[in-house]
Amino acid sequence: MSNNRSGVFIGGLMLGATIGALTGLLAAPRTGRETRKILKKSADALPELAEDLSTSVQIQADRLSTSAMKNWDETLDRLREAIASGIDATQRESQVLKRQTAQEKQNAVTVQLENPDSVPLHLDRP
Repeated sequence: MSNNRSGVFIGGLMLGATIGALTGLLAAPRTGRETRKILKKSADALPELAEDLSTSVQIQADRLSTSAMKNWDETLDRLREAIASGIDATQRESQVLKRQTAQEKQNAVTVQLENPDSVPLHLDRP
């Protein structure tokens, strides 16, 4: 984000300098011939200035794109890790619950075998 702001700042600085130079030339107390000569030199320099500005903007866009891709890749990796951890935790919890259910059924059967007169209240029906 800092790179993007510096690129915008540099572009604004260059544009402001150009506008200021043109305004200064037009307001300067020179003859028309001298002013036209200076304006022609400034106009001849505009393509180079525009090319420099374009290059600067392209460099900033490339940096921003690279940064965004890096952040996206890091976020995607963290998301994959979180999903994998969630799946592992779910499988472990499922195994624990299955063991607890099996143990409870075993305990109920044991109680009924030891006490045949009792009625099983929590056994699952087939």
